[in-house]
Amino acid sequence: MTTAGRFAPGDVVVRREILHGEVWFACPTICVQDSPDLLVLYLPPGAEFGFPEHGRFPCGRHPWQVAGHTAWTGHGKLMLQRPGEAHSVDVFWSGPDRAFAGWYFNLQDPLRRTPIGVDTLDHELDLWWAADADRYVFKDVEIFAQRLVEGRYPGMGEAIRAEGDRIAALLDAGQRWWDESWSSWRPDPAWPVPSLPAGWHAVPTHH
Repeated sequence: MTTAGRFAPGDVVVRREILHGEVWFACPTICVQDSPDLLVLYLPPGAEFGFPEHGRFPCGRHPWQVAGHTAWTGHGKLMLQRPGEAHSVDVFWSGPDRAFAGWYFNLQDPLRRTPIGVDTLDHELDLWWAADADRYVFKDVEIFAQRLVEGRYPGMGEAIRAEGDRIAALLDAGQRWWDESWSSWRPDPAWPVPSLPAGWHAVPTHH
């Protein structure tokens, strides 16, 4: 991290999910850009997933842990995140030619910085706008409803739905608050696959 408290391009930034005050999941990402108005992180293929061995998880283990996923696969994804916003705009690619696949609006807690990276919590509900589609679609609506029943987002359901509706309204109005040229971005081939640092689960969370 730089002396200004920002990450430099190429730095490993640990993205953790905090559930009910405890670290629930972590993955190492690579800093692409860290400016006052935008943090861009890249999650490359092969980046390992971290799941705490101990903890109180009333909603159960992380779904990727349950499914046996241990690392990110595919072409990797780019995450565009503005300070204070309860979503990121993620960029996906597909196929052998790494063609732009679409924009993924990932609802999540606003990022909180830590000495090793950022903390957040995925909100399950998302919007997806495929590159070849005329319009976006909501994703995981039923799963999100089930998560509310399970108690994963106590008192947050209305706010999460409102954020999804806000994003949809902006898209319907033709607004693009992100730079669409990120769709043609390519990672630095010299970047190694990042690893989680020792003690990643012990860094205090911030509320």
